[in-house]
Amino acid sequence: MPGIDECLSQAMEIAGARGASLIDWSSGLALGAAGDSPNGDHEAVAAEATDLLRAAADSPTFADENDVRIPLQDIIVTGGRSYHLFCFVSTVFDSRLALHLWLDRADGNLAGARYRLQALAEELVLA
Repeated sequence: MPGIDECLSQAMEIAGARGASLIDWSSGLALGAAGDSPNGDHEAVAAEATDLLRAAADSPTFADENDVRIPLQDIIVTGGRSYHLFCFVSTVFDSRLALHLWLDRADGNLAGARYRLQALAEELVLA
């Protein structure tokens, strides 16, 4: 069971990965980062992604009546040359965390990356 650094290192092994981070979307901070960032600043990306994550997670439209705590599993944003995958991380304590993977569209496999990122989110150990 990997910690944050190991988790992000494994995320960077996903084909086409350009950057990865663990975002605390209650504060807008990057708790860890690896690789590149779309704008050169992982902290700025975390702050910007926080608005997206909050809007989606707090929306009654996407609520899952069986899992009120984290109604969404992930969010995928597509761009001209890349994908951004945000995978919500379930924790034993009350937190709002998500793994963010910036994936090159030409070199990556969206389905494979999504599956692997979900597995990493499930294995992540926060101490």
